[in-house]
Amino acid sequence: MNFWRTLVGKLWITITCLVACVLMLMGLFLLPYIDTNFTNSGAVKRLFVIVAMIGFSLTTFFALFLFTKITQPMQKLIQATDSVRKGKYDTRLSLRTSDEIGELAITFNHMAEELENTIRSLKHEKEHLSSVLRSMNDAVITLDREGSVILTNPPGDQILSMWGDFDEEDSGFELGGKDAKGKLAPQPLLPMFRRVLDQEGDQRMNVHVMQGVWSVHMAPLSSDGEIRGAVAVLRDVTEEVRLEKMRRDFVANVSHEIRTPLSMMQGYSEALLDGMASSPEESAELARVIHEESLRMGRLVHELLDLARMEAGHTDMEKRPIDFRELAERVYRKFMVRAKENGINLKLELSEGPLRLEADEDRMEQVLTNLLDNAFRHTPEGGTIGISAATRDGESGKELYISIQDSGIGIPSDDLPFIFERFYKADKARVRGENGGTGLGLSIVKNIIDAHHGSIRAESGVGKGTAFHIALPVETGQ
Repeated sequence: MNFWRTLVGKLWITITCLVACVLMLMGLFLLPYIDTNFTNSGAVKRLFVIVAMIGFSLTTFFALFLFTKITQPMQKLIQATDSVRKGKYDTRLSLRTSDEIGELAITFNHMAEELENTIRSLKHEKEHLSSVLRSMNDAVITLDREGSVILTNPPGDQILSMWGDFDEEDSGFELGGKDAKGKLAPQPLLPMFRRVLDQEGDQRMNVHVMQGVWSVHMAPLSSDGEIRGAVAVLRDVTEEVRLEKMRRDFVANVSHEIRTPLSMMQGYSEALLDGMASSPEESAELARVIHEESLRMGRLVHELLDLARMEAGHTDMEKRPIDFRELAERVYRKFMVRAKENGINLKLELSEGPLRLEADEDRMEQVLTNLLDNAFRHTPEGGTIGISAATRDGESGKELYISIQDSGIGIPSDDLPFIFERFYKADKARVRGENGGTGLGLSIVKNIIDAHHGSIRAESGVGKGTAFHIALPVETGQ
């Protein structure tokens, strides 16, 4: 820095000019007076010049010394202020004087300390907020007024990546820009974001995206009475919505399934009470129908309780080594009578060698019984039903592969993904008869197979029959 532009230089020039002016005035008025009134004027002039030079030098020296003492603390204050500007909030001044500069240094230290405490508190608050956001299972997305993302948590980042491929032009909302990361608000949130800006109030709704349902609560962010943006909290409620729909469907289906036999029992019993039966044979027929419907309703209640216990995990599976060959032959003999009565060809094909596995024998018999009963009810006279089993190598070791196939009416391909749901019936027009199903058999089968760590799948087509394939892990050590 140029010395003459500093405060010291300017003060030194000022004093020098002042002293020079004084000397010039003295030279103009005092020296002629000495020449006219003193005999030895040369000696007086020399003495005057010497004294003037000494006085000028002393004045300049003390002025520079004084100005240096004043400006040195100011330089330190400037350096300390620049350090604080650069983010070094722990900078302090060590000046210890009793004048105004000392008071200024004390005030600066207090200001720097308060600033450091404030910045530290802000950092702690930011870290606390970041920890809270990271620990949340719900997604949080904060947007500015232009619709740019300014803050997210990890679940929010996942949503942005999942929803990032939507075309924002379809939303009818123009965005003002992007943030530093180039992230824009996802298109499914834009209509709600627009309503928040227009209505200046909280918005709640369920957003359906890619076969999922998200509960979104969006609130405005205000500053000085002006909306600066919005914060959205998103929760995946797909499973909750699905379970609620299942609950409603379950109640409706149970009511429907129980109402039918109850109505028939009530109607036939009233007919008996009113004496509408004209002969003992008609009375016996009415009583038989009432008995069959009561059995059907009891079977429905039993299956409902059984399925509820399985889904709640309250059913203990007594697994032990069993011989599936003996089990399959026993079930085959049980259904042979029904096959002859219905004119259906029932086949049993078991591979050579042992067919053993670790399972609950009663539950496995229930699986075969339900699948065969379902096959008999959908296979017309003259059809074929086959049972086959063999041991093969699976992905996690040896497994028992069981197939139950029929040549019945088949299941539409659109219904295959849902056949294991409760009360789902692919044949919507099925007429309930004495062998009418409850719609729970396949759900029970699926739960039993899952409890044995196995898998079940179905293959079918309209008019092509149906095949159920079961894979169960073989007992350990075989």
